[in-house]
Amino acid sequence: MSAANRKKQWLALVGWVALCFGAAAFGGMFGPGEWYASLRKPSWNPPNWIFGPVWTMLYIMMAVAAWRVWRFGSGDGRQKALGLFFAQLCLNAAWTPLFFGLKHPALAFGDIVLLWLSLGATTVAFFKMDRVAGWLMVPYLAWVSFAAVLNAVLWRMNP
Repeated sequence: MSAANRKKQWLALVGWVALCFGAAAFGGMFGPGEWYASLRKPSWNPPNWIFGPVWTMLYIMMAVAAWRVWRFGSGDGRQKALGLFFAQLCLNAAWTPLFFGLKHPALAFGDIVLLWLSLGATTVAFFKMDRVAGWLMVPYLAWVSFAAVLNAVLWRMNP
């Protein structure tokens, strides 16, 4: 691989990371605040400090996964897989303003169900393009599964 091509590959990776952290930054504008602190929570609710490190790793992993599909995938399959990736990233970015911004766990639950479905489709599509990319999405899918259950329980406990 030529130096120019290597540079292009690294710049593309930086672009995917920036895109994913852009979605995170949008969500970061809507912090948990007093409203979230006042909610009744299940005993298994994670401590607030865990969310930052977990999401940081997940955003890095999903960026690398998308980059690998962009780099190694081809044809309509790649376009479909990356289209699904963008869709799930938009749904991901929408959850935080719905839950924390609007303080509406029901709307946020609807969003996270759509996120989970699109993320599942993205993961399957990524596996078809690149096995490493598919595996990089699995922890994200697991975390969103947990978050969906938590969202539902918070909604039920705080009507």
